[in-house]
Amino acid sequence: MNVFLRELKAYRKSLIIWSVGIVLLILMGKTEYSSLSSSGQSLNELIESMPKALQALMGTGTLDVSTPIGYFSILYLYLLLMATIHGAMMGASIIAKEERDKTFEFLFVKPITRTKVITMKLVAGFVNLVVLNVVTTVATIVIFEMHNEIPDIFMLMGGMFILQVLFLMIGSALASIIRNPRSAAPIATGILLLTFILSIVIDLSEKLENLTYIVPFKYFAAKDMLTGDGFEAVFVIISLSLIAILTVVTFIFYKKRDLNV
Repeated sequence: MNVFLRELKAYRKSLIIWSVGIVLLILMGKTEYSSLSSSGQSLNELIESMPKALQALMGTGTLDVSTPIGYFSILYLYLLLMATIHGAMMGASIIAKEERDKTFEFLFVKPITRTKVITMKLVAGFVNLVVLNVVTTVATIVIFEMHNEIPDIFMLMGGMFILQVLFLMIGSALASIIRNPRSAAPIATGILLLTFILSIVIDLSEKLENLTYIVPFKYFAAKDMLTGDGFEAVFVIISLSLIAILTVVTFIFYKKRDLNV
């Protein structure tokens, strides 16, 4: 069977589960927004009355959260977390699963190079990310009824997609380097959660702003993109550079790897 189609089939059920989870989260966000909006209480005043730590956890800034796009910026942070966890786990498992499940002998006895195997696996992973991103985008526009804010939604989802690919490659690079194939996904997820926590800590202390450049979750924050000029070139360049470096690392280390029987 074609490696690309084999991987798409292998992760089909997982993709459906993640997609349903994303849609349910958006539905919950819309329900909460409608409930708060109809209560007559000012959402902006409610957010401002919260402790600074809670505001940082929610990802609020100078946005007007009484508007659909402003309220969605809070939800976006957690959609971003879900999408990047999916990307990191996908990158780690799609590279490591042959060794983990002891199926690599079946795969590599066929007339196919490791380079082609890795390429097809990463392309399949990339397609999974595209599908999840499209589902998130469409569900957001339809459920929140933000037809007039489509350019803003596309911008936010563009930032999300870059981070999805970045964590996909972090996962794949770790799976190529680490000897124990079962450790790659937990380590990749741990790195992701650490950077997520750091992004919240940075919001709490201006002294830590220099850490922004090593915390991917600060690259495409909704409150910054929607109130500023959109994408910051420096963060796009850093992200694309890291993706390129991690891709090279994945190919080099996996091609040299002694697979454990």
